[in-house]
Amino acid sequence: MWYSKLEELRNEKLMYGELINSGALEAELSNFGKAVKEKLNIELPEEYITALKTVNGLEFNCFILYGIDEEYLEKSPNQQITGLISLNQIWYENESQKDYLFLGESNISWYVYKINVKEYLELDNPSGREMLKFKTFDEMFEKLITDSLL
Repeated sequence: MWYSKLEELRNEKLMYGELINSGALEAELSNFGKAVKEKLNIELPEEYITALKTVNGLEFNCFILYGIDEEYLEKSPNQQITGLISLNQIWYENESQKDYLFLGESNISWYVYKINVKEYLELDNPSGREMLKFKTFDEMFEKLITDSLL
């Protein structure tokens, strides 16, 4: 599961004197969930919320898991967070991309939740073509972390 891969990544960053972000606070998650509903008209997937409780956003070797946008944070993160709301607002300028909730990215991929069918996918960036389908968020997040460690 992704927890062991996250520990590998945590240890890798410690070798350089860097820390990954801690998990989000319940109040932060609550305010963030309300803001996502208000601004994007989407309910956050529970699996993603669970990941945010462990690590609120992650960036390593050009792989990014979006986290809680800065204005909804009560505490300062260890590393900069790429905010989910602000990035989705940018991606939603393209009407066809409103089918997805963008959860992360790399140089060549987007990691998304396809809203109407509740599926997790890896899309080609920039074409948007579906590359991989995941059974769960956990499977997708584990791939993101594993690829970042290569």
